[in-house]
Amino acid sequence: MSARLFHYTQKVMFKHCDPAGIVFYPRYFEMMNDVVESFFAECLGLPFERLLVTAGVPTVQTEAQFHAPSRHGDMLDISLGVTRLGRTSTSFELRARAGGEARFTARSTLVHVDAEGRPAPWDGPLRERFLPYIGEQDDP
Repeated sequence: MSARLFHYTQKVMFKHCDPAGIVFYPRYFEMMNDVVESFFAECLGLPFERLLVTAGVPTVQTEAQFHAPSRHGDMLDISLGVTRLGRTSTSFELRARAGGEARFTARSTLVHVDAEGRPAPWDGPLRERFLPYIGEQDDP
């Protein structure tokens, strides 16, 4: 059985583009963070505005491959799957497509930290909400 994927739709806006009219690659990283933030709110029931009061989830590693340019007005379908859930960290794979074409694939690891910035275990109920999304991703 495949893991569940979270899907997020992002329209490429003027603010995302460079003078050539394609997405300036750092903007993809902002989009990726928007997807993670939405995943926490919609799937885990923990919006960042509540999480960040007493904890945090800084990114400790990220890598991306850019397959094709995205242009102003493109609608990106960005999928997120959890590839690993550790005691204090989690890893994601994000894949963006538009019009059936791959645009980017990224992998990212976040660490759950307490108010002092030290790694902190995911609590039991939150760990449970991650479970349907963990596994190898079948999204093409």
